[in-house]
Formats: sequence, C-alpha cells, structure tokens
Amino acid sequence: MHSFAYKNGSLHCENVNLADIASATGTPVFVYSKKTIADDLAEFRAAFAPLDAHVAFAVKACSSKAILNLMAQQGAGFDIVSGGELWRVINAGGDPTLCTYAGVAKTEPEIRYALEQNIYCFNCESENELREINRIAGEMGVKAPVSVRVNPHVDAHTHKYITTGTNENKFGVDITRIEEVYATIAAEMPHLHIKGLQMHIGSQLTEVQPFVDAAVKVLPIVKKFMKLYGIEFWSIGGGIGIVYDGCLESGKPEWWAAHPELITIRSYAEALIPILKPLGIKILLEPGRRLVGNAAAMLTTCIYEKKGEAKTFKMIDAGMNDIIRPALYEGYHEIWPVQEHCGDEIVADIVGPICESGDFQAQNRRIADVQPGEVLAEMSAGAYGFSMSSTYNSRPLAAEVLVDGDKWSIIRRRQTLEQMVQDECLPE
Repeated sequence: MHSFAYKNGSLHCENVNLADIASATGTPVFVYSKKTIADDLAEFRAAFAPLDAHVAFAVKACSSKAILNLMAQQGAGFDIVSGGELWRVINAGGDPTLCTYAGVAKTEPEIRYALEQNIYCFNCESENELREINRIAGEMGVKAPVSVRVNPHVDAHTHKYITTGTNENKFGVDITRIEEVYATIAAEMPHLHIKGLQMHIGSQLTEVQPFVDAAVKVLPIVKKFMKLYGIEFWSIGGGIGIVYDGCLESGKPEWWAAHPELITIRSYAEALIPILKPLGIKILLEPGRRLVGNAAAMLTTCIYEKKGEAKTFKMIDAGMNDIIRPALYEGYHEIWPVQEHCGDEIVADIVGPICESGDFQAQNRRIADVQPGEVLAEMSAGAYGFSMSSTYNSRPLAAEVLVDGDKWSIIRRRQTLEQMVQDECLPE
C-alpha cells in the first residue's frame, strides 16, 4: 500500500497537500513518501522472518541520495550494478560490506574499487568476468568473494525488455553449465572465494508462480553447492511487481481484498518460505521497484490543450526525459489531477514538450478534463522514474522532494541551465 489519497478535494502525500509542493517548487517534481518506503521494507522483513533473510535494495530503481540514506538507516543492504552506484551508497551513508555487485560488464577500475571497499560479494555473469576478477584480486593480494548468477530458463511473463531469466537474455550462466563453471572456479581460480549463488528472472512480475518455478529448479544446485563449496547464501533476486493500473485505489486494504490474484509481499513469502526454510542458508532478497515504485508521484503542469479531428492532446511540462517508461517499456502510469474533478472526463493523449512522437505519458486515456495551469500527478513514479531521466532537448533535471508526515524537504534541487553545461568546454 502507499500514502497517496484525496483529502478535502486535493491529492495528498501522507499529510502534505501536493498542490502546496507544486506551488513552492514548480514542476516537474518527484514527491516521495517516507512512510511508504519504510512500511514496505518492514513488511518484507516481517514476511520473511522465519528465514535468515536480508534485504538488499536494488539501487538502479531509485538512486537518490536521500532515498539511499533512508534505506541505510532502516538497515538495508544494497544491490548495485556499477562503481558509481557503490560510490553513491557510500556517499549516502550505506555500508559497502552489505553490497552485492551485479552487472555483465564490470570494468577493471570498478572491480578494484569494489575490492578496496570490501563489498559483500560480486554476483558474476560469465566465466571471463570471473577470470578477470581472479586476476585483479591476485594482483591486489586479496581473495574476492563471488557468486555466479544462474539463469534458470524460466519465463517471467513480463515485458521483453525486463525479462532476464531465459537463455536468450544477456544475463547469467545457463543452468545447464552452472555446475561446470563452479568446478572451474574451484580448480583454476585461487584468488576467488565462492560465497553463494544468485538468480534473478526479471522485473515487474505480477504472479507468484514464476518465482516458485525458478526456486524449485535451482534448489538441487544450492544443496549440492552447500556440500561442495560451503556457500553461505542464496540470492533469489527481486522482481516483485507493483500496481500501476489501479494505483490510487491500491492504497486501500479493501482494494487488495478484491484482487487476490495479484502478487503481494505476503503471498510471495508464503509461496517461497516452504522451499527455502529447510536449507538453513542465508537468503538475500533484492527488491527495487517494490520498495519505491508506489512511493512517489511526479507532479507536472498542463500547459496547453490542442483539439484535432482525430485526438485531443493535453500538453504538459514533463517529458520522456523525466519519465521514459511509457516510451521505452509501453509502461502505464495513472495520471490524476491534484485538485479533484467530479465527472468531467475526456479521452485524450497526455504528451510532453520533447521533439519526439514517442514523447507521451498516456495515449487514448480517459482522464479528467484538466485545463492549462492545472497540476497533474503521475503516479507510481518512484522506480525507474528519476533514475532513468536525462537532459535530452537540453531540459534540466527535475527536483525531488521527500515527505515525512506533515513535513516535506527538497532532496534534490532543480538543475539549472548553468549546471547542465558546467562540465562542457570548447576545444583549445
């Protein structure tokens, strides 16, 4: 659940009127709910309490310093995919010894930096990567902690760009070769310490069954590796989906009671605990979207309306550079007026200022008939919203705000034009 709801005709985040934030900061601006993030993290821990389970937040979902600091304060570890993300975690007060480092193309400087910071483990994606880490660790006179990402070849039933667990994806080592790869590490790579096994089958999964199928498929391998190599953890990845369509209503318990088919943290845990508990091994969970996705909305202002013969367009001041998910993933976001409308709806496209036909946030959507000057809230914007934003069309990065009860704070100032070009220079 989340902390966004209409109160007295105006959309609020926790106890703060979003209209007040838009007026003070301008738009576009991302607004995060501290309570939603803390509650969901606590729910993960409670649901997996029967296990020795540890949460590592997937930093790529939302890498803002204040959000990472909040995760660190709550005792979370971090799933990182670059040296830059490791630096961000440390800069935000996170513990590098609680970081697992994934990604298919780690560079030598990144590997050295991670070893210097004593990360918990590298989650490796290929034999050549393992050989490179072994070489670098040998030069540094250390043993590098490693696990390998096993690709269980399970269809996650999600968008083709965010599925990762089949043998057609670039990630991981195929399950048919994983035992051979671990034997090679043990025999030929003396500067590596085999610490665990990792898997991750995709993102935005809305069903429990693919997680169960993957766990059952990998379970015998985990048992074997516990005996052969004494592995101390099994990372089961992340990927639990959130509600995009129906987001505002999903903040209510009764809505969930009416949608028992949708995955929840509880149903995810209840399905997996019987498989995992008999092992007696540490389980790493790597949620990203599920912790922050529904915890934020992006506020944007309607600038113009254009009525054509085929369509009506509502033009807003946020573009695909601010949230790229609709253009990149065909992603759906609910869009609501901050000031509540009653009954006046139209079918329209909500489009941004970017000079691309793909710059839309909604197409053929039945929405409130907002007029120029009104503020809209694009919901479920916390994951892969700001973290994937850019300055395309020379548009400065948006501001970010964190709400805590009846108070709010700017956690990222809006980028200025000068800041956007400060690292550029003319040739001598």
